[in-house]
Amino acid sequence: MAAEQRRRDALADACRTGDSRAIQELAPTAAELAVRDEHGWSALDWAAGSGDPSTVASLLAAGADPAATTGDERTPYEIAVAAGHREAAAVLRQSAGRASGNWTPYCRAYPVAAVRAYPAWPQVGESVDDDSPEEGALVYVHDDFTVTSSIWPGEDVLLAEVTPGWERFCREELGFSAPDDLDLIPSAGEPAGERVNHG
Repeated sequence: MAAEQRRRDALADACRTGDSRAIQELAPTAAELAVRDEHGWSALDWAAGSGDPSTVASLLAAGADPAATTGDERTPYEIAVAAGHREAAAVLRQSAGRASGNWTPYCRAYPVAAVRAYPAWPQVGESVDDDSPEEGALVYVHDDFTVTSSIWPGEDVLLAEVTPGWERFCREELGFSAPDDLDLIPSAGEPAGERVNHG
């Protein structure tokens, strides 16, 4: 029992300090990596919070579950984002995949007049009819280039059929790019309070 506890402590220390070599030497099993400490955190949670991407990658390679949640329902990815560790978050997101629900790209709001400036707007996708937004209203362009009158993707869709011309218009004329969680993390050396959204 004492040996097991020492092993768990060594693994926890390696995760907190970013010692991926020690993790490889310990060669933890998936079952060991699923164990939660008195705080309800797993080894991967601690590695995500510490932010060393190689430690995170070592744990994932050893079988740590990137979709497992803490007692307060946070995934390792969410822990890394909250702690401001962009590289570790990227590794976790790639491992868990978008289907896991770990991240959702945001949409951008535009005045309806801006999207109506697209020359083929009335002919593209679903027809724009009497339910279309009034002048001055906002519409939302999503990461897949669909347009809705709601902030929720797939709800109150105004444009569903995306063409290369529409994508080009969005990028070039609207300056569109869909930010996601990783865009909210300041770059190294960039104070969070000085971030400017140029979108």
